Amino acid sequence: MNIIDLLTKKRFGKELTQEEIRFFVKGVTTGEIAEYQASAMLMAICINGMTANETLYLTMEMAASGDMLDLSEIKGIKCDKHSTGGVGDTTSLVLVPLVAACGVKFAKMSGRGLGFTGGTLDKLESVPGLSVSMSAEKFIDTVNDVGLAIIGQTQSLAPADKVLYSLRDVTATVDCLPLVTSSILSKKIASGADVIVLDVKTGSGAVMDTYEKSVELAKTMVDIGNRTGRKFSALVTDMNQPLGNYVGNALEVYEAIEILSGRAEGDLKDVALALGAHILRLSGVRETYDECLKLMHEKLESGEGLKKLSQLFKAQGGDERVPYHPELLPKAPETMDVCLEKGGYIKSIQTDMIGYAAKALGAGRDKKEDEIDLSVGLVMKKRVGDRIEAGEAFATMHISPISNVARAKQLILDSVALSDTPVEKPVLIRGVIE
Repeated sequence: MNIIDLLTKKRFGKELTQEEIRFFVKGVTTGEIAEYQASAMLMAICINGMTANETLYLTMEMAASGDMLDLSEIKGIKCDKHSTGGVGDTTSLVLVPLVAACGVKFAKMSGRGLGFTGGTLDKLESVPGLSVSMSAEKFIDTVNDVGLAIIGQTQSLAPADKVLYSLRDVTATVDCLPLVTSSILSKKIASGADVIVLDVKTGSGAVMDTYEKSVELAKTMVDIGNRTGRKFSALVTDMNQPLGNYVGNALEVYEAIEILSGRAEGDLKDVALALGAHILRLSGVRETYDECLKLMHEKLESGEGLKKLSQLFKAQGGDERVPYHPELLPKAPETMDVCLEKGGYIKSIQTDMIGYAAKALGAGRDKKEDEIDLSVGLVMKKRVGDRIEAGEAFATMHISPISNVARAKQLILDSVALSDTPVEKPVLIRGVIE
């Protein structure tokens, strides 16, 4: 077996066997297959697609390319959640403590922000003292003791994905359906959870910008995920505006605390509770979605979710007072309103521009090694469908000396389109895939 034969086979749209895919993944991981050959395979897959079996084999072989985390020592059902990425998407910091308060163990591995999307690890690191690094043994002990932990993925988790993802980024194959599916699911399978709920974004701030592409991705991931023996479901949620009103690391932690404290409503809360209800249902906590959603509301209203967030911070070395004293979070030295010259109804918001504005302020990165300012970002004052008057603030920037204020302001202004007539608010949860 050699890579030239595999490339020829896939170039003509033929189906690869499990053994051939195993050969490819192993060669990519060890470096025996050159990057230019791996890139050629990615392009052939992107052009000709993959069958369901091929995608399943690619997912499982990528998961097996490194360490497979064994969570069997954690008592009870272990769950996880994955978002395909968005702006103001702080669902994990609302969802994880509430689900843990309902009695389901949440063992989550997360990533960092890149481009215009935020990362859960960066948000957590805005909590003074908190560490997202933990040995597998400590991770398991923490989840057993307090019911939850959120840490960074180890270098040995699905190493084939790290190689292929870096090549996808430079070969225009990032949005290829089987490659997206295997990339996401390989890490989730290797992470060891029993129940996994996916939040597939759709719209101007999503990897899949159309509803049809997002539904296809959700269906593919749920189908492949369930075939691995785990329990999967997915929500398709709107990302045609930031999910939350706060965009930036410490700012997003603040919004999560406001929601768990019962002081804030909105789309972020609604998506987090919906994801949690599906996790509880798949975990067998309650029989129906409505019963599970009611339990999530009860844990929020009782303050148990906020208490779990405090326990999470403490368990990972952070300041456990932060959920009750969010003023302890980093604060930008200055704020500045961005006002519109015209009035009208907010017709649309180009979400990726808002993400890039936050990056210009210093909240995001282009490369994983880039430094970020955890205190900066922006707060949205208006959402799609709202009325705004001329001279009224559309957003407030939180800035520091490193912020590119002029670029951020222009991006924010360019992101919004107005209408003279009333505009309907967008549907938040566009679909549920079982």
